[in-house]
Amino acid sequence: PPIIGVIEFVLTIVIMTINRKFFINGFKGLLHKSPNMDTLVALGSGASFVYSTYLLIKMFTVSGEMAHHYLHEFYFESAAMILTLITVGKMLEARSKGKTTDALKALMNLSPKTATVLIDGVETEVPIEKVRKGDIFVVRPGEQISVDGVILDGNTSVDESALTGESIPVDAVVIEGESAVNESALTGESIPVDKTKGDNVYSATLNQSGFLKCKATKVGEDTTLSKIIKMVSDASASKAPIAKVADKVSGIFVPTVIIIAVVTFVVWLLLDYSLGFSLARAISVLVISCPCALGLATPVAIMVGSGVGAKKGILFKSAESLEETGRVKTVILDKTGTITKGEPTVTDIVAFNDFDNKKLLSFAYSIEDKSEHPLATAVVDYAVKNGIEKQEVRGFTSVLGNGLECVLDKKKLITGNINFINQFVRVDNSVISIADNLSNEGKTPLYFAYDKQLIGIIAVADVIKEDSKQAIKSLKNMKIDVVMLTGDNKKTANAIANAVGVDEVVAEVLPDKKQETIRDYKAKSKVAMVGDGINDAPALTSADVGIAIGSGTDVAIDAADVVLMKNGLFDVVTAIKLSKATLRNIHENLFWAFIYNLIGIPLAAGVFINIFGWQLNPMFGAAAMSLSSFCVVTNALRLNLFKSNKKEKVKKVKYQLKIEGMMCSHCEMRVKGALQAVNGVSQVEVSHKKGEAIVVAENDDLSDALKNTVIAQGYKVL
Repeated sequence: PPIIGVIEFVLTIVIMTINRKFFINGFKGLLHKSPNMDTLVALGSGASFVYSTYLLIKMFTVSGEMAHHYLHEFYFESAAMILTLITVGKMLEARSKGKTTDALKALMNLSPKTATVLIDGVETEVPIEKVRKGDIFVVRPGEQISVDGVILDGNTSVDESALTGESIPVDAVVIEGESAVNESALTGESIPVDKTKGDNVYSATLNQSGFLKCKATKVGEDTTLSKIIKMVSDASASKAPIAKVADKVSGIFVPTVIIIAVVTFVVWLLLDYSLGFSLARAISVLVISCPCALGLATPVAIMVGSGVGAKKGILFKSAESLEETGRVKTVILDKTGTITKGEPTVTDIVAFNDFDNKKLLSFAYSIEDKSEHPLATAVVDYAVKNGIEKQEVRGFTSVLGNGLECVLDKKKLITGNINFINQFVRVDNSVISIADNLSNEGKTPLYFAYDKQLIGIIAVADVIKEDSKQAIKSLKNMKIDVVMLTGDNKKTANAIANAVGVDEVVAEVLPDKKQETIRDYKAKSKVAMVGDGINDAPALTSADVGIAIGSGTDVAIDAADVVLMKNGLFDVVTAIKLSKATLRNIHENLFWAFIYNLIGIPLAAGVFINIFGWQLNPMFGAAAMSLSSFCVVTNALRLNLFKSNKKEKVKKVKYQLKIEGMMCSHCEMRVKGALQAVNGVSQVEVSHKKGEAIVVAENDDLSDALKNTVIAQGYKVL
């Protein structure tokens, strides 16, 4: 027995020396009156070793049967196994935690290492650190964009999801060439984006099909990729409010456990049990109740949640923003650029008299091309896209706030609002009725007159984003109140609100008043503000959670707590769902950490020995403690399986219009062109022989709009 005892003693000292950090940190915490989980391990293992060493010394003073008795009282194996099992547990935990930063590592791996820069007209490969703002570099197919920039020339699609090939080195602007670039690593969108001269390209995105010459606009830490990496890293490192609560609980928990261990030891001694038995119960209490799981419950879930968000193009700037997003009860949406695309687009074309849509557009293009007004730009862009030819005009005059005048083929061509157009031609009530219907839909009607007669109306509007209606519906299904906040007039605001399903509208609000509106809503519930413009920055800062659309201004992005890399509103839904899933995971972790201790401590203390005969060996207590930490981390990793609900397929509605008055194929084209211009229409078939039009649309409330459009062309809808 003494030889076996000495061998155990030596092996235990070796293991304790290897794991000396537990004793150094644990006893330091005890001396500073701030005991931690290492304190519990050090006390448990240390007490086992000291007691066993005392018995080993005594063993040399006895012989025979008593020596064998002391041999069975040794706890050297417990002292060693407590440290070994906890170290193995920490290794498994570290490996699991390593997986939580996979998203961050993947982003870092995307960072390109070199760039092909033009130096005195010669292509020179340089380290990425040497690329400076304003440098001209080239990217061939299969290469990644290495810095953020703007295309000065050329066209391409960019795929930002690919992790292979050389990357576009920095953010830049294309100055020459065109290609397709995969941007999914930054935006989550797998479809390549066409890039041409003047377009922005971003660091680490993959150039797929064409040659690009670019001018660097952002380098180093200023690139989009670097900012994303910093945001994800900061969010993982920061502490959520719920984590601070867990820290406070741990601070109380450790001293409480030490007291329970001391009480356990004393009680078993008073019950006339041996010193070894009493010490074993106290040591079991110390090692099983180590609050590792409690300390891991929140930070690991936050790490995984932040990483999953980054993969989906949703960047939480801090752990607090990740936690708070899931508690939002009211979402306030800016209109322009958030619900809508933020750029005027032609939505309806209604031609009168002998004009058809094509001829009206040609005349409109000719006069509007001379103007720099956003509405004029919308008409010009629409005409260019549809291959409409422009005619030469002269004598162009702009009447500020009213309209435009010019001469085409020696006859006056004018455009403008109703008040301006009334000065030149008579507008009858049927036309005014059509214009009013367009206005009620949130559109701006532009009147056109030529040679003293009204030739048509072109309606322009800020078009609603494809996913806005569904995103708002999903938010409402989650019992979240949705409010639209805009500086636009009430008529337009209400039209947009009705189209997307927003119940509450606050319109005609100046930027400085948006902040006050946010404060009013915050008094009722937790509020998230979603915006994209400089004017939204104060409101984004004032809200409990500020969410910036990624295509927005740098000011809005800096002011926000959450940044959506994609331009769609549905990511607001995904961000809230991800936050809720992370919170739920944290609560699960805390629940199991507490339950484990509530069951484990009484078992270790020996409460069930006389009832069920259950007795816990200290080394099994250490194994159970390590397993609890491993389980908590593994549970957090389940967040990697998070999937936001896929967007529902848009409901297609088919309309059948019986039309009287169509006589030929020319009539068919006229009606078809007018119907195709109605917002929401995706497909039109017209037959003058059958006297009908079949329209497929994404809206189920277009009956009146379709009828009015056909009537405006001079036909009767039966």
